[in-house]
Amino acid sequence: MRPWARATRSEAGPLTRAPGRRRGPPPLAVASYAVLACLFAAALLAPVIAPYDMREQDLLARLQPPSWLGGAEGHWLGTDHLGRDVLSRLLHALRTTLGVATLGTLIGLALGSALGLAAGLAGGWVDELIMFLVDVQVSVPFVLVALTAIALGGTSKAVLVLVVGLAGWEVYARVVRGQVLALGRLPFVEAARALGATGGRIALRHLLPSVSTSLVVLATANFTHVMLLESALSFLGIGVRPPDTSLGAMLGTTRDYLLTDWTLPAAPAATLVLLSVAVSVLGDWARDRLDPRQRG
Repeated sequence: MRPWARATRSEAGPLTRAPGRRRGPPPLAVASYAVLACLFAAALLAPVIAPYDMREQDLLARLQPPSWLGGAEGHWLGTDHLGRDVLSRLLHALRTTLGVATLGTLIGLALGSALGLAAGLAGGWVDELIMFLVDVQVSVPFVLVALTAIALGGTSKAVLVLVVGLAGWEVYARVVRGQVLALGRLPFVEAARALGATGGRIALRHLLPSVSTSLVVLATANFTHVMLLESALSFLGIGVRPPDTSLGAMLGTTRDYLLTDWTLPAAPAATLVLLSVAVSVLGDWARDRLDPRQRG
């Protein structure tokens, strides 16, 4: 290179970022991740960090405002209509809501993915039967299905998890089936068939990893739906039963005090909104990060 053609770093200006280099997550996604991490940690450690027993009653200290509003000392969020500590009940309610929503989301993800793979690979009457079940699931209001299932099976946590787990499986099935039909015509799948790979091996080794990105995005979106469904059922009194509690159950028991003591329903309502917003923000960021069509 000729001497006059050489350019130093100061002469060439600051180095710019390569166009293909990935950017870090936005501050809102980082904040949402931090909020979710704190809430999940609080839910897991609820029996340890709760200042009182959530079932302990003190009728002489009922309906006390939070200590920071001049209420009873030691009750940071006050007491409810039975004198129970609201903060302790909130931690256990968060534990129940997150546990039911997580297990329900995993059940829907596993069921919908398996049926979508079966419909896309088998075709024929198997595909028609699964798509018929998907149409039935979409056409019938799921709240009625949940009410019927709980009325027949009882109000135990196992029944509640199974009921909310059936919510949204048809979305996974449709997406997986569509992508399996599209990927089934690609050369790498045809090559696997030509080498004698079975349908199960093709599904697990080739097709399922290819649709995992879409499943992650769908799972984050469905998590909020399952969580709100459980809260709605518990709010109506057909979900989590006493002495256990959840965010929806706390809202249901404190709705009569909305005008007289707004702090009672404010704590579970704010926690539920914070959870929904944080999961939705992370879901949008995951879609933008994992979907190649959304990049840039």
